[in-house]
Amino acid sequence: MFLGEDLLAWLLLAFGGAMFAGNVAAMFRPRQSPREEGELTQAPKTRSIAMALLGLVASLWALFTLMVSG
Repeated sequence: MFLGEDLLAWLLLAFGGAMFAGNVAAMFRPRQSPREEGELTQAPKTRSIAMALLGLVASLWALFTLMVSG
């Protein structure tokens, strides 16, 4: 297989981890001031929590897949 047998699991781990880390960072370190008019000063809490949990689940799933297959 092109680039290894576990490519999909590694990509899922990377995207899930980035999704989790980015949303958590957006919740805990909001911008000081908006860059443009009409831009939010902080991330919407419900959406950020939901996306962070989705990223965490994807990362854990990928990690489990890599541990079982390896």
